[in-house]
Amino acid sequence: MRRILAAAAAVALSAGLAACSGDDAAAPGTTAPGTSGPQGAIAWDTCTDIKRPDGAAPASPDPNLQCGKLAVPLDYAEPDGEKIDIALLRIRATGPGERIGSLLFNFGGPGASGVDTLAQAAKAFGSLGARYDLVGFDPRGVERSSGVRCGGNEMMDRYTATDSAPGDETERAEIEQIYKEFASACQETSGKVLPYVGTVSAARDMDRIREALGEAKLNYFGISYGTQLGAVYATKFPGKVGRFVLDAPLDPSVSMHERTLVQTAGFQQAYESFLEDCVKDAGQCEIGPDKETANANIGKLLDELDTTPLAVGDRRLTQGLAVTGIAAALYSELSWPFLDQALGMAMKGDGQGMLALADSYNGRNPDGSYTTIMSSFPAISCVDTAERPDKAQLAKTEAEALKISPLFGSGGMGTICSTWPVAGSDEAMKVDATGSAPIVVIATTGDPATPYEWGPKLTEQLKTATLVTYKGEGHGAYLTGDACVKRTTDAYLLDGKAPAENTTCPGA
Repeated sequence: MRRILAAAAAVALSAGLAACSGDDAAAPGTTAPGTSGPQGAIAWDTCTDIKRPDGAAPASPDPNLQCGKLAVPLDYAEPDGEKIDIALLRIRATGPGERIGSLLFNFGGPGASGVDTLAQAAKAFGSLGARYDLVGFDPRGVERSSGVRCGGNEMMDRYTATDSAPGDETERAEIEQIYKEFASACQETSGKVLPYVGTVSAARDMDRIREALGEAKLNYFGISYGTQLGAVYATKFPGKVGRFVLDAPLDPSVSMHERTLVQTAGFQQAYESFLEDCVKDAGQCEIGPDKETANANIGKLLDELDTTPLAVGDRRLTQGLAVTGIAAALYSELSWPFLDQALGMAMKGDGQGMLALADSYNGRNPDGSYTTIMSSFPAISCVDTAERPDKAQLAKTEAEALKISPLFGSGGMGTICSTWPVAGSDEAMKVDATGSAPIVVIATTGDPATPYEWGPKLTEQLKTATLVTYKGEGHGAYLTGDACVKRTTDAYLLDGKAPAENTTCPGA
C-alpha cells in the first residue's frame, strides 16, 4: 500500500525500473563511467544512493542506472565564481529502433527528485526508453543538488503538522510563529543557496545539461511544475528546443492569490468526484452510504482531529496531516480506494493509513527523516515571485478560498512567502517561446493540482504550442496509461508528428 501511495502522490508514477543496455560507452560530451572529466562534462558511474518509493535504499546498486554530476555556477551573474553540482541519472536506450538522443525529465514539485523518481518510474516510459536515453536530474535546491533543508526532522514535523485552516486568532498566531521559525531555519541551514534556487537558474542549468549530453537541441518531458520549467527554458533558449512535452501545465503568469483560488477549486472538484465514485456501488464505501453522509463524516473526523489529534504509535495524526493525506490521494484515481480505506480506519480510531498518505506527500521517510520536497518547494516557489503578501492580503485570499472549499481553503503559498528570508523575482512568470520548435501541452479536465484552464493559457503564452485535452481525472495524463494520450505523445516524441489542433483524448 505504501509503495503505491508514495508513487501516486508524487505525480501518479508507476513504480519499477526499466531495462537498459549494458553498453557503457560514453555519449558525446561526457566521460567514461568512474572518471572525472573537464569542466562542462558529466562523469557517469554506478548509482549507489537511489531510494525506493518507501524511502529506503535498495540492497545493492542497480547496474542499469548511471549517475553523474555536472558543475554549474551557483550564481549565473558570476559564471566563473562558486560552483554547485547538479545530480543526474541516465538509463541508456534499450532498442529496438535507432537511438534519437537524450530525453530530459522534470517530474514537478517544485522540489521532486528527478533522480529518484525516474529510477522508480522508468518502466512507465518504456516505449520512449527504447530510442532515448532517459535522463533525470535533481534541480538546484533539490536533494543531491545542494538540496534546501530547513532545520532538522523536529522542525519539519512541526511545519507539516500545522492545521490547514486555523479556527481562531490564537491558533492562527501559533501557525504564523511556526512558519516564521521554519523560514528562519531554512536561512540558517541553507542560506548560501536560497537566493539562487529559482526556475530561471534551473533553466540555465538545463542548457548546461543539454550541452554536456552532447545534444544540439534539448528533448524534454515536463510534468506539473516541470511545465513551467520547460516553458522558461523555451523562453530563454527557443533555438535549442527539440521535442517538448508539457503535461499537467501551470499558468506561470497567475498571482499567488489567483493560483490559490484556482487550485482550491481544482482539489474541491476532485474531492467531489472521489465522493461520487466512492458511493456509486451500494455498501462499498466505508466513509458513508451516500455523498452527503460521507462528506459529513469526513468533516466530523477533521473537527475531532483539530481538538484531539489521533495517536499513531509515538506520533499524532493532526487535522493538518489528515487534510494533506486527503489531498495526496486526490492526485490519482488509483489512490481513491486507499483514501476510502484510510479514512474509514481513522473514523474507527486507527490513523495509520492517513498518516502514511500524508508522509508520502510530505517526503517523510520511515526513519523520521525527510526528503527535501517540503523545503525545496517553498524555497523555489518564493524565489519565483516578488510577491510578499501582508496580513490583509492573506486574510482576503483565505476568506475567498474557504468559500470555494471549507476543506482545502487556505492562504496558499503566500502564507510562507510573506515570511521568506530572501527576495524573489517575477522573471519566471513571463514566458514566450516564439522561434522555438513545436511544443505539446497536455491538460486534464479533472486535474486537481493544475486545473484544466491553465492548459489553454500556457499554450497561448508560449505561442508555439499545441494543446491536447485529456478528459479524465488525476494529476497528469501520460502516466494514467490512457491509450490515446500515450499514442499522441509517443508519436510526437518518437516520430516528430505534432498533434493536430484541438486534439482530444476521451479517456475511459
